[in-house]
Order: sequence, then C-alpha cells, then structure tokens
Amino acid sequence: MPRPELSVIVPFYNEEENIDRMHGAIAEALEPLNISFEMIFVDDGSRDRTLELAARLAKKDRRVKVVQFKKNYGQTAAMAAGIAVGEGRVLVTMDGDLQNDPRDIVRFLEKIADGYDIVVGWRRDRQDKFWSRKFPSMIANRIIASVTGVAIRDNGCSLKAFRADVIKSIPLYNEMHRFIPAMASVAGPKIAEIPVIHHARKFGASKYGLSRTYKVTLDLLAIKTVTGFVSRPMRWFFIMATPMVIGGIVLVAYSLQHLLIHDSLPLPLAGAGAVSLMCAIVLLGSGIAAELVIKVGDIRELRFSRLTSSYWGKGISR
Repeated sequence: MPRPELSVIVPFYNEEENIDRMHGAIAEALEPLNISFEMIFVDDGSRDRTLELAARLAKKDRRVKVVQFKKNYGQTAAMAAGIAVGEGRVLVTMDGDLQNDPRDIVRFLEKIADGYDIVVGWRRDRQDKFWSRKFPSMIANRIIASVTGVAIRDNGCSLKAFRADVIKSIPLYNEMHRFIPAMASVAGPKIAEIPVIHHARKFGASKYGLSRTYKVTLDLLAIKTVTGFVSRPMRWFFIMATPMVIGGIVLVAYSLQHLLIHDSLPLPLAGAGAVSLMCAIVLLGSGIAAELVIKVGDIRELRFSRLTSSYWGKGISR
C-alpha cells in the first residue's frame, strides 16, 4: 500500500463505549477530504473490551491499525507508540473520549499546508469542571509558558498536528506529550494555534486528575534544562566554569603569596589551582565549540525547512 498522507493517532484506556463512535466520527470527517489516511488505535492496557472492539474494527476497516500494551503505561507512552507506527506524512493526535472533534482535523491540515510544522489546538469553550480541571490547567499553562518561553494557550489539549519528520525526532516519556511544542522549539519549527471544538464527556470516566502534577513538574524542569542548554550552550558552560576559575585564581594567588613570603611553594595547592584553571579553559572552549555547532545546525535546518515547507505545501493542498 502507498504511504498515507495522514495518520490519526488515538490512545484508548477503558473506552469501550467510545471506540466505535470515535472510529465512525473520524471516518465521517476524513472521507470527504479525498486523502489517504490511517487510524492508529493504541490500547493502553485496558481492562474492559476496548482491545476486543479495536481488533474487530481493524478486521472490518484496513485503515485501522491496533497497538496493544500489556499494561497501562500512560498517555504519553501510548502516543509515542502511535507516532512510531504512523506512516503518514502528517500525524494528528487526539483523545479517545470523544471530547475532541475529528471535524477539526481539516483545519489542522490547512495550517500544515500553509507551511507550519506543528499545529496545536486550544479548547476555547472547554467542557470540563472548573476547579478540578480548568483552573489547574490555566495555572499550568502560564507556568509552562513562563518557564519554556513557548507561549501555548492550552498545552493539555491532545488535538495536535505534526509533520512526521518533526515529531518522530522528539523523545517522549512521562507526561512529555503536553510539552511537544517546547521540546521541538530548539529546532525552530513554525507553530500555530487554532481554537477547537470541545465536547463534554458522555461515556466513561476521566482517567486524569491532579495526581499527575508532580510528574508534569519534573518533566517541566527537565525540558527547561534541555532547551536552555541547546539554545545557549555557552551560558551553561560558563556557569560550570565560573567556580573553577574563582577557585583556581584563589589557589594560585595564595601559592604565589606563600612563595614570596616564605620562599617556598605549596605544590599541592598550586597544582590544584592550575588544574582548576585548565579545566575551566577546557569548559569554555567546549562552550565555544557547542555554540558553533548550534549555529551551523540552525543554518542547515533553515535551508531544510524552506525546502520541506515548499514540498509539503504542494503535497497537502492537492
């Protein structure tokens, strides 16, 4: 079979009441677009009939692929598995609870055709409880934007679209799926946001709550470290080298003073000071080299993105 233009990735966890309806909604939304697509349903260790129903759909519809987890690993792992399996040139992720509307996918494809690499949905009229879901999300989005420097209104919205070559190069674990725009920002992708429809959950129960807060916090710290280092490596090497410079200067100065006053050189201290200064020089040199590598990579990435933007714009709009 030829490579599909679009892969729709949907994680499911105990969603037996929603999976058939989701399949029908995706098919109804995409079939009129006259593009080739596939649906990747990832069963995240469900304990109900979700896997059985997914397998039944795959037998009836060749566009459906099923990925099975033996136990529940979480939404990010499920999305990462779907992304790895997806063969589409554009990948769309969404929740399996029918709160995301597949009819919005066409607008994501239009943005990709306009040259964007990542398109993020934001739930303008979110149909969730305020204090347990909406209010914590509002606070989290502000903190994430402040820490990462990537201002996304609704990081928790699973409805997103990506160019395959962008998303497949981003490592995902823990709760990282909500930080994909921030993780990708080091490569300088074009990111767009569009409002999306958000339905109230009709069947099943929500699997997510405040218990994930500590995981999100740890991942946010990790992303800040990674993105900060990649974007400004010289700064980080300078921070690491500064204590060594100060310590080396103090030790060498003390050793020289001791030589002038007592006519003897404390070799251990002088040696430690010299080694400390040499290590600082090596770190600063490494920082300069890292800056050069980043700059050269940025130039190459810019040239590559111009070429692929032209290609994708032609490929999706036909």
